[in-house]
Amino acid sequence: MTVATEKYKEQVFKMAQRMATSGLVTGTWGNLSARVPREDLVVITPSGVPYFLLQPRDMVVLDLEGRVVEGEKRPSTESRLHLAIYRARPDVFAVMHTHSVFASALAVARRPIPPILEDLAQVVGDGVPVAAYARAGTEELARAAVEALGNRGAVLLANHGMVGVGRNLEEAFMVCQIVEKSAKVYLWAELIGQAAVLPAEEVEALRSCYLDEYSREYIKACAGAIPRPGGS
Repeated sequence: MTVATEKYKEQVFKMAQRMATSGLVTGTWGNLSARVPREDLVVITPSGVPYFLLQPRDMVVLDLEGRVVEGEKRPSTESRLHLAIYRARPDVFAVMHTHSVFASALAVARRPIPPILEDLAQVVGDGVPVAAYARAGTEELARAAVEALGNRGAVLLANHGMVGVGRNLEEAFMVCQIVEKSAKVYLWAELIGQAAVLPAEEVEALRSCYLDEYSREYIKACAGAIPRPGGS
């Protein structure tokens, strides 16, 4: 394996620990991956290994067609989902699949999260849609998720959980945190009265500002901790 791939294995491992301790996942559920630039390879967490037992060497390296390039363990059962997103979205270099409580509640209710908060509009776009139900780990789920995701930063998986994407692992993690916060705020707002949705033109302006200006500094700041797209 190349030095770049080994570096990504270490970073996926570290982010898996952060994801687990953040409350975004429970047990062995949830998974994450990072695409290695210029090598058409994906580093993904293994299947069925508790997060507290994971080591960098446990990460599995796949090509974009799902063939195992390196690793002794089975790749995540959701590897089809991750690979489908990478094939459809050349701008995505990290995928995180979580089972956080409030996002999962809306996924079970089949209710999308509208753009109710500025940070949600910035990192996701015009809300978080719900993908059509399909069984976990199937090609059907992968297709449904890609279709619903479109060019957004996140999608809910019906009766399952959510997926956040980003240009690096830090951004994907931030997206998942903001979606979970937004799901909680949305549910509370609906209990109080009715959640006010940001106008479409404001959402577009916020999203554009984030992608064109704010996130550049964020990506730059994270470059020392997490490999950035196009880096070594």
